[in-house]
Amino acid sequence: MKDQPHPHTLSWLQRGHTETPAPETDLKVGPLVEPGAGLPQPSPGCSSARSRYLVGSPGHCFKRVTLTKPTFCHNCSDFIWGLVGFLCEVCNLMCHEKCLKNLRVTCSCMAPTLVQVPVAHCFGPAGQKKRFCCVCRKPTEGNASLRCEVCEMHVHADCSVFSCADCRLCHLDGTQALDTFQHHWREGNLPSGARCEVCRRSCASSDVLAGMRCEWCGVTSHAACYAVLSPECQLGRLGSMLLPPACLQLCSRNYSKMHCYRIAEGSHHDMDTLDEMGPSSPLPTRETPQTTPSESAKQAVRVFDGDDAVKRGAFRLISVPRVTRKEELVEAALRAFYLPEQPQRYELQELGTLQPLHSEDILNRNGTLDHKGTLKDASAEAWVLRAVPLDTEVLKVYACWLKTGLSHASIPISRNSTVDSVLKEVLVQLGPQKKDSSDFNLVEVHMGSKQVLRQVLTSQELLLDKLQEIRKVSLRQMNQTRFYATENSNHVIQVSLLIGGLPLLLPREEYTQLIQEHLSVKSHLVTMSHMYGSQGAVVLQISCFSEAERIYMLAKDTAVCGKQLSSLVIPQILHNKLAKGACPMLVFVNPKSGGMKGRELLYSFRKLLNPHQVFDMSNGGPLAGFHTFREVPRFKVLVCGGDGTVGWVLGVLEAIRHKLVCPEPPIGIVPLGTGNDLARVLRWGAGYSGEDPHHILLSLEEADEVLMDRWTILLDAQDLSEDASQGDPDSGYLEPPKIVQMNNYFGLGIDAELSLDFHQAREDDPDKFTSRFHNKGVYVKVGLQKLSHTRNLHKHLRLQVDKQEIELPNIEGLIFLNIPSWGSGADLWGSEGDSRFGKPRIDDGMLEVLGVTGVVHMGQVQSGLRSGIRIAQGNYVRITVTKPIPVQVDGEPWVQSSGHIIISAAGPKVRMLRKSKQKQRKFSGVKDARAESPSSREGGH
Repeated sequence: MKDQPHPHTLSWLQRGHTETPAPETDLKVGPLVEPGAGLPQPSPGCSSARSRYLVGSPGHCFKRVTLTKPTFCHNCSDFIWGLVGFLCEVCNLMCHEKCLKNLRVTCSCMAPTLVQVPVAHCFGPAGQKKRFCCVCRKPTEGNASLRCEVCEMHVHADCSVFSCADCRLCHLDGTQALDTFQHHWREGNLPSGARCEVCRRSCASSDVLAGMRCEWCGVTSHAACYAVLSPECQLGRLGSMLLPPACLQLCSRNYSKMHCYRIAEGSHHDMDTLDEMGPSSPLPTRETPQTTPSESAKQAVRVFDGDDAVKRGAFRLISVPRVTRKEELVEAALRAFYLPEQPQRYELQELGTLQPLHSEDILNRNGTLDHKGTLKDASAEAWVLRAVPLDTEVLKVYACWLKTGLSHASIPISRNSTVDSVLKEVLVQLGPQKKDSSDFNLVEVHMGSKQVLRQVLTSQELLLDKLQEIRKVSLRQMNQTRFYATENSNHVIQVSLLIGGLPLLLPREEYTQLIQEHLSVKSHLVTMSHMYGSQGAVVLQISCFSEAERIYMLAKDTAVCGKQLSSLVIPQILHNKLAKGACPMLVFVNPKSGGMKGRELLYSFRKLLNPHQVFDMSNGGPLAGFHTFREVPRFKVLVCGGDGTVGWVLGVLEAIRHKLVCPEPPIGIVPLGTGNDLARVLRWGAGYSGEDPHHILLSLEEADEVLMDRWTILLDAQDLSEDASQGDPDSGYLEPPKIVQMNNYFGLGIDAELSLDFHQAREDDPDKFTSRFHNKGVYVKVGLQKLSHTRNLHKHLRLQVDKQEIELPNIEGLIFLNIPSWGSGADLWGSEGDSRFGKPRIDDGMLEVLGVTGVVHMGQVQSGLRSGIRIAQGNYVRITVTKPIPVQVDGEPWVQSSGHIIISAAGPKVRMLRKSKQKQRKFSGVKDARAESPSSREGGH
């Protein structure tokens, strides 16, 4: 008979408690009964047993405790008045007695049974904000805590090994299908101000792990209320700019989630050693529930959960009384390893001798005699927890062809049960019955928190031996293991790798030769689908997992022409599955900008959107994002960085726009740089000051689209022929010029010299330049050193604007403006009217030419006391430089040699997003979706 979709093992039931008398009361899983009703009688050989309440909460093992400090309920988040609370001995959940009736939060030991689709976490170092561990429910502090880069999973480093693969499903792998998109609930760590979607009361808590939140739409609710909400998720207020998992496909069998989401591994601690706990760094001590008169009456016992733990020295320290029975120690060990099993099925074996500890044995470390005698051989400090071998078991097999998530069949197995016989039983119970079992595979899936491992079992493999083998290696691994029945089918494998760092502007044949020479690709498995010569990058389509993994790892260790190659896994957006009117957001974040704010924004946007939409600029640049979105008919771009980062994105967009279905996506800015002049003009502010990322995305949805000019600067365009020097420009030729794109301004002379000194100081000691205030202070310092400069720049320059010679005044700096903001927000042009010139605009196709007389003049402009010297306006500029001179484009300085500089319009205007002036937005009555609760009446658009 088919089991229910949500099977909750009745763990901690009818355990053989043989504890000393104590005032606490155990609460066990099961039907709710009145206090004192149906209490078990004391076990033989035990003076008494604790009285027990039975509650309907899955997996918990409660005891009544006396509260000695202010405590809050984890179920309703209210204060617990009085001196009595109820504490789960496994996951540390605390609640009122009245909340036991409607407790819906599952215990941490039951988390693997609730996983819909196994998806591993991407653990990295936690931030500075106060959070609570999702495993043990205690506060996370310092460097010993981790957070998932994709979901709101926060854990202690030593608790991460007990979490399971319950991260967000962000893409499909080609073998899955989603009929409906359901909420992905995560408990606790809600922002202040969160309110329940059902009862509208506050459900957030800064004191305990309380409340539930959907990690897609942001709906928040009490743990007791969220079950009444519709299981279907509408994606909330950000639905129109979010890529649903059904629209993304990525064959990622051999890649970690860090690789799939292009998360730079260098910015994280080494996660591979999290569970390498040994005697020098044991896991926290877990105490049994006994009340003892003093700490001297307790002892710490090392317990391993299998051969793998013994090999690595990874144990749990369990604090038990010095006089302890076997059942008590086994139960404490099960709780320490978060195993929802009955202690009768387990035994303890002494490490070294591996002799089992019998049920009548009593550990006595005091050296005193009890009524059964002294166990001299039972004084070992380390034990291995083992499962008692059984002749028959019940195996749960999940059916991949059923889309109800947790539907499974319970199949009795014996010593002779094979994979083939079990598959036949599964087909009888769950169908499709008309098909033969040879058309199906039984897949073993280990749902580890850091990686999901899959293994196809052979048809004649004995399953009972397989289960016992897994338990012998690790009981924790067995608790995180499932078996899936999957249908045999020849799925088309296509893995896309973006290989960057190649030489620029080569023909396809030379790129193919370089790839073959350095990566030794197999031509029958690998094809070059796209080529970006201006960026020195190609995209490889690979039809074999192992070949894709080999190329990915080899490229990261390969250099071509002295330049290190980069390798990124690229997902495929199924644009035909996007909702009508959808306009997904493509986010670029420069984590090196704005100190640590860039990294926090990167983390926040991965949480709010699909992480496949968010790209780290330090890991491959903007090309990977534009290539991923190349077939999306309509999208917007958000750039988080300074003016240089915005220019980088605009430059790549200009180079590859002809390969995009949406060649002119509008671009918004989160200012993380020092000057942020373009962001100021577009009303995004002088700098990022901690605004809620959710509000930023909503502002982008309401922003106005404006056009902006861009300009091409040809440098070192020096005439080399004699005919040209004699005045015949048609017969002369120019050496290949250096081409630079300009968005904000171009400067020659004193302002470029200050920028050059600043950049040199930053390169000498980059760790000091993490604050905008410090950066501006350095600018002031280098400016004061230039006070003695003379005004002779005009003697070394010749200027033509629209083919007319312009006489230069006595100046020390010449500046060309495209936007009405310069040098961190200064109005260099000024607001005074002038009949000679038109009013500057960012889309008028004109450059404003101005001069400054020196550092003092620049300081007066910055203070608003003066404006620059207006010289000209035009759309074509030619400058002749007679000596090397400092220049800078959008804050990027260098020393330019003598020659010609030509400035002209660069192709079509770009579309930018300007923040709306409207203060009262239509959603002003609803707070942040992560702080309140966006309902279905708001979501989906």
